Amino acid sequence: MFFATDRKLSEFSTFSIGGPIRYFAEVKTAVEMKEGILFAKEQSLPFFILGKGSNCLFSDRGFNGVVLLNRIDFCEWREPYVTVGAGTSFSYLGVQSAKLGLTGLEFAAGIPASVGGAIFMNAGANGKETCETLVSVTFMNEDGKIHEYTKEELDFSYRHSRFQTLIGAIISARFRLTCEPTARKKQLEIIDYRMKTQPLKQKSIGCIFRNPSGASAGRLIQESGLKGLRIGGAKVSEIHANFIVNEKLATSDDVHQLIKEVQEQVLQKTGIQLQPEIRVIPYV
Repeated sequence: MFFATDRKLSEFSTFSIGGPIRYFAEVKTAVEMKEGILFAKEQSLPFFILGKGSNCLFSDRGFNGVVLLNRIDFCEWREPYVTVGAGTSFSYLGVQSAKLGLTGLEFAAGIPASVGGAIFMNAGANGKETCETLVSVTFMNEDGKIHEYTKEELDFSYRHSRFQTLIGAIISARFRLTCEPTARKKQLEIIDYRMKTQPLKQKSIGCIFRNPSGASAGRLIQESGLKGLRIGGAKVSEIHANFIVNEKLATSDDVHQLIKEVQEQVLQKTGIQLQPEIRVIPYV
């Protein structure tokens, strides 16, 4: 397997933020994933599995370890089931399933995540979550061994899965969908609404904060008068207040400072402590 030493995380971030990677490789099969994971182990280095580069805030210093870009990309349709590679676009999966008249993943269209990333974070939108139609997941641990987990074993909750406490890589997943002729129509309505209410044409990593119980993080930020608040090149979106956009060569530090400022002002004005939804990936 070839490992590059001249790549930067900013190339793979939907935020265009992130410094140099010590070792980088694309993996297209489970065999290659095992090679990459074992290479990191042999070198006594941490490794990070990269999907679409959304929902992650990378360090300006980069990552002092092994980054494996998951390109395990396939879809096998045997209605009502679909088995899909973890490197497959979650948005593509959502669009294709709806076009086939299958319901359950309409909300995935437009979400800039890989299937593996969506499962890892239990991504959700429009009142739906990834885990709802999930049947099982194939996972490779830090020793390169494969294990298949059922949904019931994975401790899913709001933006959480068991994978957040495991070391390894999601290889593939199986979903069970339901026949519904109006699935595509419903999906197009979701896409239209998202286009009007989210800064999809700007550089961002999705929603920054979790929604507190019974409240909307975006609404709390907006009602605190923070739309348009800027630190360096990072700015609270004027379209959707729970997004931070990279307007002018923002650094990771700009984003960290802006997150802290939003948290402090919302707490002062509402008494609610917002908790980040994004993953912060340190240099290590």
